[in-house]
Amino acid sequence: MSKANPVRTTVYYSTPTESHPVLQSGKTIKSVSYQISTNCSRLQNKVSGKFKRGAQFLTELAPLCKIYCSDGEEYTVSSCVRGRLMEVNENILHEPSILQEKPSTEGYIAVVLPKFEESKSITEGLLTQQQYEEVLVKRIHAATATSRASRGITTTTAPTPPQPARSVC
Repeated sequence: MSKANPVRTTVYYSTPTESHPVLQSGKTIKSVSYQISTNCSRLQNKVSGKFKRGAQFLTELAPLCKIYCSDGEEYTVSSCVRGRLMEVNENILHEPSILQEKPSTEGYIAVVLPKFEESKSITEGLLTQQQYEEVLVKRIHAATATSRASRGITTTTAPTPPQPARSVC
């Protein structure tokens, strides 16, 4: 009797990174919303069957949810991975503090299943925490330079260290 080769499926849990402003001290999450626009709610995602019928398809930049803090700040969390939305964590709607208390376990935002043939390239393309933080610094420097240039401001000294970005990607 021959044995079938097991198929390895990779799913991705979307969670805030350690450097995300939501996880910084002093922040209080007031609420979380999966209502992306008037016509799009991630809560309407209903998956069924072997072929995951009904799952919403996400691109890397597709918004998953919005996080509202008590200080008035609002953060849109993007998928960061192309694939089908398998589930959203409804527990964070009723208890948003678990996003901060247990971000990598019970405080996850969503589960995304990429196409099987894309799983390997996605995994190989993931960044380490250090690489991610370097990307954020570059984005902030680029945004600061663009903003300063549009106002006719130039500088020859290095800018002060940037604040954390407001993006999960």
